[in-house]
Amino acid sequence: ASAAQAPVAPAAAPSQAAPSPTAPASTSAAPTLPGVAPQTQQAPASQPAASVEPSGGQVRGGIFRRLWADPPTLDPHLTTDTTSAGVVVEIFSGLVALNTDLQLVPDIAESWDISPDGTVYTFHLRPLAKFHDGKAITASDFKWSIERAASPDTASPVADTYLADIVGVNAVLEGDSTDISGIKIIDDHTLQIAVDAPKAYFLAKLTYPTAYVLDRDNVEAGGRNWTDSPNGTGPFRLKEYRIGERIILERNENYYKEPPFVDSVLMNLAGGQSMAMYENDEIDITGVGLFDLDRVLDPNEELNRELVVAPPDFSVSYVGFNTEMPPFDDANFRKALNHAVNKDLIATEVLSELVEAAYGVLPPGFPGYNPDLRGLRYDGDLARQLLADSMYSDEATRPRIVVTVPGTGGTIGLDLEVVIEMWKQELGVEVEIQQVEWATYLQDLNANKFQAFAGLGWEADYPDPQDFLDILFHTDSSINHGGYSNAEVDSVLEVARTEPDVVKRVGLYQEAEELIVNDAAWVPLWFTGERYVLIKEHVQDYRVTPMIIPKLKQVHFTD
Repeated sequence: ASAAQAPVAPAAAPSQAAPSPTAPASTSAAPTLPGVAPQTQQAPASQPAASVEPSGGQVRGGIFRRLWADPPTLDPHLTTDTTSAGVVVEIFSGLVALNTDLQLVPDIAESWDISPDGTVYTFHLRPLAKFHDGKAITASDFKWSIERAASPDTASPVADTYLADIVGVNAVLEGDSTDISGIKIIDDHTLQIAVDAPKAYFLAKLTYPTAYVLDRDNVEAGGRNWTDSPNGTGPFRLKEYRIGERIILERNENYYKEPPFVDSVLMNLAGGQSMAMYENDEIDITGVGLFDLDRVLDPNEELNRELVVAPPDFSVSYVGFNTEMPPFDDANFRKALNHAVNKDLIATEVLSELVEAAYGVLPPGFPGYNPDLRGLRYDGDLARQLLADSMYSDEATRPRIVVTVPGTGGTIGLDLEVVIEMWKQELGVEVEIQQVEWATYLQDLNANKFQAFAGLGWEADYPDPQDFLDILFHTDSSINHGGYSNAEVDSVLEVARTEPDVVKRVGLYQEAEELIVNDAAWVPLWFTGERYVLIKEHVQDYRVTPMIIPKLKQVHFTD
């Protein structure tokens, strides 16, 4: 999953949902509206759309313009957030992908076979698949790339999360080998991967950028700055990246499937008021925030014709605790903070029902979602009793509490302000806020440096409950950012990894989720509600999806 900067009230922004922190490779300081980006201050001069030519019933050409944010990285093997992933998935690609209906589909591998015991995958690569410069993609490119992702020299924060099911990856991660024994090159177009046990989610994990193929010559010649001129494989090439100004992606004519319809994608990184830019025809898509919603919903308003109501995305925003640091090493203290927050009131009165109060981890509509999970509801009396029962009931000796959020001095989000005020009013617990720039925040989050952290969410990387529960809460997971450890939870998660019966497997994940929630590993805050997006009428086939996937190649314009 990806970390996403938390969408508070939906303005539109890429989520850095944790990796996938919506993981990290779902975190957001800005609201998580995939396809739209955090709002800042000045907008650059508008860029005219290019001319378009009809082609086979659909128009080819034009510039698709959107607001985005500077990605912390463009290296697929270092990608842990949705802001980066939203660009990376368009420039690079892997063996398999998810389509806009979230179905697993062939990508560079045109087909694959699975051994009867479910542990050996044989991938057949497209013979005509090429890098952007026209060089053929071979099985050895994949083996080198996955070994590079796992190498300690690469220092990927998520290689073990997404690749450790492959036999031999752990030896590379630990520096004992440079060769992944479970990856074999059969010939130039045939790759075999062995996993340590049959796992239902293995193929889906390969859709995450950690398993993408890179051009070895490009990476080694470019050194630390190789992503300035990446020789990718995806539907778009990186034409230009000016930090704080813009990213321009241009159509890859060598793409091994049908090339994109648009000539280019202009990602505006300079910021601006998203709605104003949309109404000034500077961008083609925007999320609709709280302040514009009533106007846009009015059927007599011209903008109403361009309104798209999209289903919620697969993300959850939360306040995280480092359970190895006082006072969060006390479950009663963590539970007290949960029961002191009236989330239903905040969702209704503060966020105008644009979000749904979260009492679990898995979002509605996601595989394994449990509508009957009660969670830790608002109960001031119970919260005070739990605080009294904790090791930290005495305010005089309680450790100082610092909650770190992404940002550079602006507002921390009205919802978090209200949560903090409720802790103070109900419990007399006061906290300090520390703001850290997004890329640094991700680094410190991955290093488990924070005592408590907020302003982020987790957005799914692939549609399987393992992507939330195992990745975020298993003791040994590298992106368990709160150091949460519960032997009973670990045991249930480990059985679920290899359970072949779908119904039993979902039951195991629901059992694990209930244990995690009742132990107050987090304060889950919000699931997104329906998302309101404006898309220009001449833009066709832009899909607002519940998670980051490659999708810009199908966007096209009407005449």
